[in-house]
Amino acid sequence: MPIGTAFHERTFPLCQSLNYREWSGYYAVSVYEVHHEHEYNAIRNAAALIDITPLYKYLVTGKDATKLVNRIITRDVNKVKVGQVIYCCWCDEQGKVIDDGTITRLEENKYRWTAADPSLRWFRQNGLNMDVQIDDISEKVAALALQGPTSGKLMKSVAEADIANLKYFRMTHGKIAGVPVDISRTGYTGDLGYEIWVAWNDAVKVWDALMDKGKQFDIHAAGMLALDVARVEAGLLLIEVDYTSSKKALIASQKYSPFELGFGKMVHLDKENFIGRSALVQDQKNRVARQLVGLEIDWPEVEARFDKFGLTPAAPTQASRVAVPVYVGDKQVGKATTTTWSPVLKKMIALASVETAHSKIGARLQMELTIEAMRQRVTATVVKLPFFNPPRKTAVPV
Repeated sequence: MPIGTAFHERTFPLCQSLNYREWSGYYAVSVYEVHHEHEYNAIRNAAALIDITPLYKYLVTGKDATKLVNRIITRDVNKVKVGQVIYCCWCDEQGKVIDDGTITRLEENKYRWTAADPSLRWFRQNGLNMDVQIDDISEKVAALALQGPTSGKLMKSVAEADIANLKYFRMTHGKIAGVPVDISRTGYTGDLGYEIWVAWNDAVKVWDALMDKGKQFDIHAAGMLALDVARVEAGLLLIEVDYTSSKKALIASQKYSPFELGFGKMVHLDKENFIGRSALVQDQKNRVARQLVGLEIDWPEVEARFDKFGLTPAAPTQASRVAVPVYVGDKQVGKATTTTWSPVLKKMIALASVETAHSKIGARLQMELTIEAMRQRVTATVVKLPFFNPPRKTAVPV
């Protein structure tokens, strides 16, 4: 049975919908109100506060900490400075992705590592005979994502920290409401935003300070439904939805190379040996069979298909995680993994895995659409990811 996070005593009274989901053994709010519209609008137009405590969090320390991290991930951590955060993935021996997450270099040999799935055993197996300590701090550290255009001004006003000079994918130490916190310029929305890491027992004080000061910045608590739409617009993948962890895959086609997921830039083959390297050398040399792409669905065609049935199309109210086939002619060439209506773009968009031959930007494919239990097809054009990429995401907020 799920339990509440460090912020549950604050999020529970706000959750009018009583709409929850289980996330890594915790109650996570799906939507606070009946509909997630206000929460999504807060992400894109104001400030949204999202409880991301259920992420798995690990602290890696010791003389060989850097050596261990470099052995596991595909990126070269030697290029990462203290105070820098990186997004990365890690693979099995066959070069198939196990998981993806962020790593913050807190000190020369001290890292905070986030993961979607439990990873302690894998990390420790690969740290055998090394001078390294790997601690699961998931239940000791709470985390919040503060995201949206006004989040920078709010952070400047509430945090005793150098927010003005905090660059994209960097972190700093400071205090909020007198509580020591780590603040990173990161997030899962593709917008201006921050993630705040705080000791579990002091978490509520930080929540209260942000919500109190945030009133003048139109802050809203936001749940998973709003976050799901935002992360698709940002072209960000979700494990077990847009790809399957190789640990959980049942058949070969469920396993993905980083080169099939748009993670190619995170594969540094010129660094010291790491898990899966020899297989990834072959992937780079021989190319891979599939590519992750963004699809833009032809909305007038959607309207026409519904009109055939005498129905008015309704834009999907939330992101669909149901995979649907993608075709070229009569041949299936892939699948759309997450589909959503983008309120900011006024378009229906999808993340999809398609054969490399049909993955070029501008390629016109057909995506399946079911109306009244009848299978239809509509045109879906391959477009550049991310769908939404505002300059404020990386700019220094004024």
